[in-house]
Amino acid sequence: MTSAPERPILFLDVDGPLIPFGSSSGRPRAPGSAATPSVTQEHPLLDRLDAGVGPRLMALDCDLVWATTWGEDANVIVAPRTGLPRLPVVPWSADSVDAVPRGLHWKTPHLVAWADGRPFIWVDDEISDLDRLWVAAAHRGPSLLHRVAPAIGLTTADFAALADWRGSAA
Repeated sequence: MTSAPERPILFLDVDGPLIPFGSSSGRPRAPGSAATPSVTQEHPLLDRLDAGVGPRLMALDCDLVWATTWGEDANVIVAPRTGLPRLPVVPWSADSVDAVPRGLHWKTPHLVAWADGRPFIWVDDEISDLDRLWVAAAHRGPSLLHRVAPAIGLTTADFAALADWRGSAA
């Protein structure tokens, strides 16, 4: 008897994919962002969060995990505004940043270790070809490193690419 394949992990960055750095025109305002002026003053780009992105991410049938320097703040500030539940958070340390080869994103080895052979998707705006090569050599399971345009954030085309990979990796 064969067992069902493991659900992939979807490692999710905040700045760039969820909070685009470009113009916020045309994006739905996140619920509650006007109701918390102190948070908005500390994070002036929160109005760029898409209130419908959470359900779209959850529909991908992956185990969502924050892979962001926001840490637990992603659960407190970002998740409620995007329709996401509380998610696990990849913890970072100074070693995460200092102990990587030059040119490799500092998150890459840590995410591969966290996945521990499980299939994973990594959604970030700073993924490079070197990261893809490193993961292909170091990770024993399927993976998709999906770079999002930081000025735009996650788009319908990005979700289609994630769903296509998810379908082929299932």
